[in-house]
Amino acid sequence: MTETPIIEVENLEKHFVVAREGLLRRRKEQRLHAVDDVSFEIYPGEAVGLVGESGCGKSTLSRVLSRLVDPTAGRIRMNGRDVTDLKTSAFTRSPLRREIQMVFQDPTESLNPRFTAFDLIADPLRQLMPPSSRASLQTKVEAAADNVNLPRSLLTRFPHQLSGGQKARVGIARAMVVEPRLLVLDEPTSALDVSVQATVLQLLDRLRRESNVALLFVSHDLNVVRLLCRRIIVMYLGQIVESGTTEQLFDNPRHPYTRALLSSIPTLRQDRKRERIKLVGDPQSPINPSPTMCRLYGRCPRQQERCRHEAPPLVADADGRKLRCHFPES
Repeated sequence: MTETPIIEVENLEKHFVVAREGLLRRRKEQRLHAVDDVSFEIYPGEAVGLVGESGCGKSTLSRVLSRLVDPTAGRIRMNGRDVTDLKTSAFTRSPLRREIQMVFQDPTESLNPRFTAFDLIADPLRQLMPPSSRASLQTKVEAAADNVNLPRSLLTRFPHQLSGGQKARVGIARAMVVEPRLLVLDEPTSALDVSVQATVLQLLDRLRRESNVALLFVSHDLNVVRLLCRRIIVMYLGQIVESGTTEQLFDNPRHPYTRALLSSIPTLRQDRKRERIKLVGDPQSPINPSPTMCRLYGRCPRQQERCRHEAPPLVADADGRKLRCHFPES
C-alpha cells in the first residue's frame, strides 16, 4: 500500500510487575509479559482481525493502542507521528485523541448507567469536539444515532432500558461521533445473540466502507473475523506468531498454533473431514518467559530441539505473510 498507515506499531511491549524484591531476601523481579515484541501497521479503511486464545494479550494490546495504558517499550506512530512518549494523561488532551476510539466488550458495563443514550453519545463530543451550541450538539448526536440505525426515540432512555443490540449501537455511535480514523473493537459482539451479532457486523462493515475508518477487530471467534476482516493477526502468549491475508491463513495456515486454532472451528458440513489438532501439555507461564525458547514449545506437534534453545523471530515471506516458527508447514 502507498498510503501512510493510520497506526504503526514497532517492537511494542507491555509488562506488569507482579512481585518485587522481598524485604528479607533478594529475588528476581517477576514481570508478566502481556505483550512482547509486537510489530504491525493498519491502513485507512482496512479491517484487521486480532485473534488468539484467552490470555494471549489481545485486550491488553488493544488498550495500549488506544492509549488507555502506557507501553513498557516499543514505538507507536499515528499518521507518521511518534506518540509513544505521550503519557495517557497527555494523550487525552491531544488533538490525536479523537482519531482512535474504542468499543468495549461488554456494552452494559461500558455505559454509564446515570447517562441517557443521548448523553452517552454526546460526552465524547463535549470532551474532544465541543459544539458551538446546544442545537449543533443535538444535530451531531442525532446524526450519529441515525448512522448506526438507532431510533431517535431511544435517545432519552437509560442503558437499563435498552436491549443488548441497542446498547451495542450506542457504544458504536459514541465512538464514531468524533469521526475517528481507527476503531478498536474488543470483542464487541461476544455478549450478543447470534442474530444481533450479524446485524452489528453488517453495520461495522458499512461504516468502514462509507467513512473509510479502519477497524482492529479483536475476537476469539474466527468465523466472525473471517466475515469482516481482510487481514488477520494471530497472537500466542503475548507475541504475534502469524499474520497475513484472510485467504492465506484460512486456506493455508503455516504456523502450528494457527492450524490448531482453525481446526477447532465447528462445522455442520458432513462432507468436510477436518483433522482436529490438539495442543497437548500446559502453556508456558507468561511471567518472566525464557528469551531463548519458543513460546509454543511443550505443546507444539512440530517442535524440535532447536525450539528449546532458540526463540524464532517474526519473519516475512515473499507473499507478505509473517511467521514466527523454525519449522512451519510448507
